[in-house]
Amino acid sequence: MPTYASLALVAVAVSTLAAAPFYLSDYGVGLLIGMSGYVTLATAWALFSGPTRYVSLATVAFFGIGAYTVAVFSETLPYPLVLLLAAAIGGTVAAVVGLSTLRLAGVYFVIFTFGLAELVRQTVTWWEVNITGTLGRYIFLPFEGRHIYWQLLALLTVTMLIGWLIGRSRIGLALKAIGDDEAVAAHAGIDVTRTKLVLFVLSATIITLVGAIQAPRWTYIEPSIVFNPTVSFLTLIMALLGGPMRLWGPMVGAVPLFLLFEWLSANFPNHFSIFLGLLFILIVFVMPNGVLAKLEGIRKGAAQ
Repeated sequence: MPTYASLALVAVAVSTLAAAPFYLSDYGVGLLIGMSGYVTLATAWALFSGPTRYVSLATVAFFGIGAYTVAVFSETLPYPLVLLLAAAIGGTVAAVVGLSTLRLAGVYFVIFTFGLAELVRQTVTWWEVNITGTLGRYIFLPFEGRHIYWQLLALLTVTMLIGWLIGRSRIGLALKAIGDDEAVAAHAGIDVTRTKLVLFVLSATIITLVGAIQAPRWTYIEPSIVFNPTVSFLTLIMALLGGPMRLWGPMVGAVPLFLLFEWLSANFPNHFSIFLGLLFILIVFVMPNGVLAKLEGIRKGAAQ
């Protein structure tokens, strides 16, 4: 159980982050939005993919679903109801996909999730062009950057709390067993399919909400913007760098990498994808379990 001191420290940290927009420029608030968005994406991704070791590239599919839900319904429904609708749609899609594919493993699951993201993008594009007669949509909501940031910060706080609770629950133990060996976990009486499905739906729902909350930031969206596969790869790399098996791992990876990618995209826009690929290879070979696990191993080696 957490001590009162640790709870107080977390409360102070969240309060400080919440007050940051009052002291920063618009550019600074924009950085906070992007950073908190990717930290939440990486943490939500790790809720499922960390313990199960199922590498999902479907992040951008659910992110885009959330953004387009806001674009379609923001003029006819109250904003809180739009967010609930986005979460319901994302969760439903995840449940259908999970029931169909969570029996896949390894490279087959990776390929399927990447294909799913492309399928959703192409489907939305076809619908917009052939049914609605347009490719993009405008979003007019009375939100400033700080309003979007506060929503993302609240979602991140809830996501971290969910991750902490899962790590100390029976479902967390079941996930660790599944990640080690699914056959052994099934023989031990764990409902492997249901456990994976619950976590996949939860993870996808949070990712959908990130896309929904960030949608008003763009004012105008189209499939190429909100279904950009870079979102999936950045989320994956950030989670792997910090370590998806630890609660704070995705945050440790997301914050520095987001700042690095912002600098690279501004100074080397034509070579950004090359750096992204090289960094992914470096992480896989040098720190496959993440920075935190590497530091922990160094500390134990020094102690011995």
